Amino acid sequence: MLCFTACGSKKENLQYDKSTITQATDFLIEYCNSADADTIEQWNKMTDFQIESQLNQAGVPFTKDSFLAALDAWQQGTKECGEYVSHGDYKFEPSSDELKVTTSAKFKDRDADITFVFDEDLYLDSTTIDAHYSIGEIMEKAGLNTILGMGTVFVILIFISILISLFKYIPALEEKFKNKGKAESTQEAAPAPAAVAAPVVEEASNDDELAAVISAAIAAYEAEAGGSTDGFVVRSIKRRPSNKWHA
Repeated sequence: MLCFTACGSKKENLQYDKSTITQATDFLIEYCNSADADTIEQWNKMTDFQIESQLNQAGVPFTKDSFLAALDAWQQGTKECGEYVSHGDYKFEPSSDELKVTTSAKFKDRDADITFVFDEDLYLDSTTIDAHYSIGEIMEKAGLNTILGMGTVFVILIFISILISLFKYIPALEEKFKNKGKAESTQEAAPAPAAVAAPVVEEASNDDELAAVISAAIAAYEAEAGGSTDGFVVRSIKRRPSNKWHA
């Protein structure tokens, strides 16, 4: 029987120049260590074209994103480890699609490992600073995380238990709302109050007008009788009570 077997060829690791990568990583460490907050702010305010131009003039294999990320990672690392002191030799670990460069560094508060990753075009892809913690510090951090986690769980359980304890009041509230609805449906509407008739207001007669009318009537009568009305003036009018007739 004739058998055919296929053999897969393994992809070769990246080819790189150690001195070039060493110069790039040394430059990045020195620049990140010397850059203060104002310098980083100036970099962040630059346009993409300005940053790319600066990096090309410096002749370093960095992109805009990888360079700004390295500055940020260095700031975070110094907050955790303290001021940078020095670093040791580089360790190169090439693969088929990337190159990893690591070195042990000394900081003021604690040591750390600095790792640079270059892509298949040997441009910087990422920068990380991993602080070294003692077993005691690791256990302390783990204990704090455990306490925080357990505390959160207990708070949630207490809240749930309080919520469940309030369930016994739900039937009483439902019954109360039902009774209230029945009472409102059976309640008769109260009759509207009768409208109060507005009092009739009699307009008071104007004495001056009445005097003028009487004067005109008397003048007309005297004229028909041939008399004179000179000097006749109505000065006042007095009302006489009305007579009451009895059966």
